[in-house]
Amino acid sequence: MEAFRIFIVEDDLFYGEMLRHHLSLNPDNEVHLFKTGAECLKNIYKSPALVSLDYSLPDMSGLEVMKAIKKENNEVPVVIVSGQDDISTAVRLLREGAYDYFVKDDDVKDRLWNIIKKIRENLQLKSEISYLKEEIGKKYEFRKVIKGNSPAIKNIFSLIEKATRTNISVSITGETGTGKELVAKAIHYNSPRAKYPFVAVNVSAIPTDLIESEMFGHEKGSFTGAITRKIGKFEQAQGGTIFLDEIGEMDLNMQSKLLRVLQERELTRVGGNDLVKIDVRLIVATNRNLADDVQKGRFREDLYYRLLGLPIELPPLRFRGNDILMLAKYFVDDFCAENKMPKLSISEPAQKKLMQYHFPGNVRELRAIMELAAVLTDGEQIDDKHISYTASDSPGNFLLVESTLEEYNRKIIRYYLQKYNNNVLHVAKKLDIGKSTIYRMIKENLL
Repeated sequence: MEAFRIFIVEDDLFYGEMLRHHLSLNPDNEVHLFKTGAECLKNIYKSPALVSLDYSLPDMSGLEVMKAIKKENNEVPVVIVSGQDDISTAVRLLREGAYDYFVKDDDVKDRLWNIIKKIRENLQLKSEISYLKEEIGKKYEFRKVIKGNSPAIKNIFSLIEKATRTNISVSITGETGTGKELVAKAIHYNSPRAKYPFVAVNVSAIPTDLIESEMFGHEKGSFTGAITRKIGKFEQAQGGTIFLDEIGEMDLNMQSKLLRVLQERELTRVGGNDLVKIDVRLIVATNRNLADDVQKGRFREDLYYRLLGLPIELPPLRFRGNDILMLAKYFVDDFCAENKMPKLSISEPAQKKLMQYHFPGNVRELRAIMELAAVLTDGEQIDDKHISYTASDSPGNFLLVESTLEEYNRKIIRYYLQKYNNNVLHVAKKLDIGKSTIYRMIKENLL
């Protein structure tokens, strides 16, 4: 811990030494004693955390010294210690910026002790707040958190930047594990609403009969078990952002109530009559095709268009080319740091194995695979034998994961490239396709 530097400016050497001895009893305090104002000002560059200043000095008045200190650093607390109990002088000094004013007596040392304790607590609080702000900034600086250099992910960065500039609703779509909540947080914490709450709600995890109460709150006695008033998620997010994940799982009755709240910008708690104005930014996410659900009558068309706003479709990991290796390295480094393990490299065969897999679980699955690999290795390197996939990795199980025809084609080509040691000519012949097709897909990081 950094020492708490204290300046005592006192021409009465006996009294000054008494104060220095008393304050030095705390080993965290670094106490300096000066006889004149000039000596103090020569050393003010050392940035004391507190100055105890005698009002009557041989070379300067306490007010002159304090003004000179404040000119150098206005944040330094200055306590004036005077031999005279002069109320008008005390008032003037406090108006000029003195932290406190004491009459010189036996209690000064204890008063200074209490002031030091208070100042230290305030400094610690400021330090913690500054640290938290810095950490939030680091945590949600999306170009650092959302890893990748592929064209697909760069397009996502562009859309996130656009989303942070306004309050437009955002609808995030993508397969499970692609990072929808991470994108929602990135938008919130880089927007003007960052200092207000981010409230995430997994719609699919709330029973149908409780969802209205969870979202909009309820009044005491509104139903059996409602023993107190409850503030819902929308009110909790006041001024900030509410993130509704798996919005496609919401039943039609609740959809109509949500639509009314979004249109009117106000809600009524269950069992209540009072209208509560709300000011929230809405971000929704789903891995379903809501347009299809609208056509099939499972999702309200008017709500669909209300939620659509700025659509952001997250790409599957298998479409992100070399981002796979970048993310794999990041997850390994993060796991090793968190578990105080030596850094691990990823061998070339392991990298090839990663690039040939289709990752049905996307980024979330990749993290799990790399963390397991870091545990399994006994050396300084992760090899291909440490990369363990599920049964869906086998070519016979490709159909277990629903994909487009283009995705199936890629999976098949990846499998044959792995099987025949990346011999493009042989694979082209086996699959009866042009070798230029395979080379093009490799060049575009599609395999």
